[in-house]
Amino acid sequence: MIKLIFSDMDGTLLTSENKLPEGFDETMAELKKRGVVFCPASGRQYFSLLKSFKKYADEFLFLAENGTLVMHREIEIFSSPIDRNAVNKVLEVTEPLKNILRVWCGKKDAYIRREHDTPEFQNELSKYYTHSAVVDDWNEIEDTPIKVAMFDITGHVDENVYKHLGEFYEPLQVVLSSDYWVDVMTKGINKGEAVRNVQRILDVKPEECAAFGDYMNDYEMIQAVGYGFAMANAHPELKKVAKFETVSNDEYGVIVGIKKLMADGLI
Repeated sequence: MIKLIFSDMDGTLLTSENKLPEGFDETMAELKKRGVVFCPASGRQYFSLLKSFKKYADEFLFLAENGTLVMHREIEIFSSPIDRNAVNKVLEVTEPLKNILRVWCGKKDAYIRREHDTPEFQNELSKYYTHSAVVDDWNEIEDTPIKVAMFDITGHVDENVYKHLGEFYEPLQVVLSSDYWVDVMTKGINKGEAVRNVQRILDVKPEECAAFGDYMNDYEMIQAVGYGFAMANAHPELKKVAKFETVSNDEYGVIVGIKKLMADGLI
């Protein structure tokens, strides 16, 4: 029987209008009744996830920052900090890139440079980082780094940022989170590795877990569970590794998939 359900947020659980699907609360109540724990698994900041699911703060497991930080009831379950020298090198290499928002992601906060503190960038930042601070110099940050995130306002982050990070493909983990965001993390860390760590810590088997995703930062997570679902709107490569497919995020695919698992007697 399934004990844990992991779900990506953007393009998966949330609709295109950034809203939770119809029937979400009723489905969560049913999962709780059946002893199943729900876990938002996102590139978003922990505090952003906490704000989105305030009423579930004591119930949900939160897998944040693409797997670099896992929290439950405000207690750290797992984290994977990135070497600060590596962070500085990534920031140095991406300094010349134009129209790119770079975010220094820490356990306590997210940080941007003052020159990027514009209404346009702040509007995008606020969707994913509810805790953020503005700094004049990266070196003044007193926090533990877990990720560097970069946002391309044109929606072509693969061309405008990802291809410039080639020297980091081997020593670090560089992953496309969407057409707009790319994340740089410690080598080997991703949502799938975080899921495996959660399974080990909580003594839950892969076949007792399900996961839903739509993009390449969900690739390893889908493979780390017994019941991996790709959304109808998912990246073609993700669909290749998912054992199951559900309808799109705008058709409430996560809810549809969970109800299917219930109907099949797996929850």
